[in-house]
Amino acid sequence: LSLEAFQSGLSWLVILRKREAFRRAFAGFDIDTVARYTDADVARLMGDPAIVRNRAKIDATVSNARVAADLDVDLSDLLWSFAPPPRPRPATIAEIPSHTPESRALARALKDRGFRFVGPTTAYALMQASGMVDDHVRTCRVPRQGGEPSA
Repeated sequence: LSLEAFQSGLSWLVILRKREAFRRAFAGFDIDTVARYTDADVARLMGDPAIVRNRAKIDATVSNARVAADLDVDLSDLLWSFAPPPRPRPATIAEIPSHTPESRALARALKDRGFRFVGPTTAYALMQASGMVDDHVRTCRVPRQGGEPSA
């Protein structure tokens, strides 16, 4: 979820190239550790050239960790409760949506719980990255989830 927020407005390639630096900067994305970050930690992150130094995104990541740490449900269970039913793979890249009714509902549920920097497009990108949706085009050689052929 944090990397999805950092990607907002940027190329995925930028984030992927900095992924290990993000892991180091945010303690392996350990929710309880990041939830305890202080202003000094935020200042350290703002000075770290290995990550995207966007104050709003850094603040949102720390805030989201605090919200996640205080959830009355497991974060993974919450996220996956919005997984859409399986659908056919898109024929072309143009058929891949930027958001769906499920991603809009997920974004709303997260915002209602206090999460920041999670709109419908970011929520849909999370659904793609986590495997909730398979947006590989039909001709892609990557096997469908569950090992089914792609064609």
